[in-house]
Amino acid sequence: MVIRPAKGEPITVDYRERAPLKSTPTMYLDSTGKIARQLTATGYLAPGVPGTVRGLAAAHKRFGTLAWKDLVMPAVDLAEKGFVLSDALARSLNREVSGAMARYPVSVAAYGKPGGGEWKAGDTIVLRDLGRTLREIATKGPNAFYTGWIADSIAVAMARNGGLISKRDLAAYQAKIRAPIRGTYRGYGLITMPPPSSGGVTMIEMLNMLETFDLAKLGAMSPQALHYEIEAMRRGYLDRARYLGDPDFVKMPIEKLTSKTYARALAKTIDPNHASSSAELGKDIVGQVASDEHEETTQFSIVDDKGNAVSNTYTLEGGFGSHVVVGGAGFILNNEMGDFNKKPGETNLTGDIGTPANVIAPGKRMLSSMSPTIITKNGKLFMVTGSPGGRTIINTVMEIVLNGLEFGMDARQAVDAPRFHHQWLPDEVTFERNAIPDSTAQRLQAMGHTLRFAGQQGDGHTIILKDGVAYGANDRRSADSKASVP
Repeated sequence: MVIRPAKGEPITVDYRERAPLKSTPTMYLDSTGKIARQLTATGYLAPGVPGTVRGLAAAHKRFGTLAWKDLVMPAVDLAEKGFVLSDALARSLNREVSGAMARYPVSVAAYGKPGGGEWKAGDTIVLRDLGRTLREIATKGPNAFYTGWIADSIAVAMARNGGLISKRDLAAYQAKIRAPIRGTYRGYGLITMPPPSSGGVTMIEMLNMLETFDLAKLGAMSPQALHYEIEAMRRGYLDRARYLGDPDFVKMPIEKLTSKTYARALAKTIDPNHASSSAELGKDIVGQVASDEHEETTQFSIVDDKGNAVSNTYTLEGGFGSHVVVGGAGFILNNEMGDFNKKPGETNLTGDIGTPANVIAPGKRMLSSMSPTIITKNGKLFMVTGSPGGRTIINTVMEIVLNGLEFGMDARQAVDAPRFHHQWLPDEVTFERNAIPDSTAQRLQAMGHTLRFAGQQGDGHTIILKDGVAYGANDRRSADSKASVP
């Protein structure tokens, strides 16, 4: 969470999950030394120690004006009284309950349709166990999650099913207040998330490179502007793989990576007419590629009537996390452990990263791509943005920022504009379908870029302020995305 109060200095709240204290660097390798990917996709070994309750409580303690109970009780009411399912959520629940959740009876009991059958749009889902958990947190505060019967329930479920999270892990968890990563772009001020999020450092490094080119003159989504943006992405994601991890465990050259001098040197390595080779650029760690992050994350961007601004990104990792529901507590545990480097030193061109910065260690926070960002102009609030999307998050947010700052788009235009993604390796550019005309694709291919076309990228909730008025744009790529004035 990135917070810029109307008065006072911006801060960030790091409530990223932590590895359980019994974790080991090779805990996800099978007997042959290969990564057992199913262990981080689903089940009781997949979760990291949850941080959301502590994180929201830390923000509330510093900035909250309403009582904690009053803020949590609306969620209690939704869970206990139920809420109406959209078509998208009904279909998603049916898919999960009959699929990955099917092996966990507690999960099916919590989220399956009572009496069997499939959920339909318009049905009301009631989550009584979840309501009980939220009521406990509402009335007794955040400690209820980490030391009370809820913590006991998590520990019991773990012990019975081969998981690692213990009561000691939960009691020890704390959210951290960290200084934001700061940068500038053509006079605008950028305030964004520090590690263990890789988003802020990587985005500022890429923007610093792009500041050396006249993208506005080239035109948004022109072949030449796209070429420069792709090349900046290639170099930014390479440095992400080289250096970034949990700052409590790893020393990182943050000042260098976010400096204009370093970016100018990198920009000079970009050939204006030819694509670089990702393997050649990263030959010092060639093949150590980050495995995919799931895309089902949540972002909200808020500005209040006093000028306080918040950009918040948080996630279970997968849309239904580990698919494991804690018995009697009604909530799904995350599967965040998959964001660690699971095989130290692994070198291949398509799957995994083995650099030390993000290798598993007890109590360590796994690297993420989350990029909640706030932007100022002449010291005044200008933009609040962020997005879900796994490893595409950084590029999605950077493209929204460029749309507003470089190409002069308003909030709606900045969010609606086509998106694309390059993450160093695999060495390909993924465009949303119909994002570019054939002529642009042909020009990029002639430069040496490998192109792929896929579905929609991100869900970039964005606010841009103009003449003292905040204009919010939800992302119409998502049926459930919303923008509202309270």
